[in-house]
Amino acid sequence: MLPRRHRLVDSSGFKEAVRRGKRAGSKSLVVHLLVPGTGPAADRESEPQVGFVVSKAVGPAVVRNRVKRRLRHQARESLSGLPGSAVLVVRALPAAADADYDALGADLRRCLARVLS
Repeated sequence: MLPRRHRLVDSSGFKEAVRRGKRAGSKSLVVHLLVPGTGPAADRESEPQVGFVVSKAVGPAVVRNRVKRRLRHQARESLSGLPGSAVLVVRALPAAADADYDALGADLRRCLARVLS
């Protein structure tokens, strides 16, 4: 489970990361990373936060929840590589429904490497 202090739950955080953050995509997901420097996001805690967007296009509720659980676990393992007050939004695409755990993890790591460089 992702610790509570690392969960992104406010809609303004999601909007800001999607609009102003760096983006990288793959077949099964799109990653938005915002490393705030100034402005309202700079007042956040000094720990990275992660949020997930899994729409109904991915599949029925059972499939969406499975994708979210897999992504949550993979993101937890990647937290140490994120800058201090980073905001990460992971958006699952319909192909994520058919991807297995290892494929989702590989896509997430590849996208994170691209937005961090």
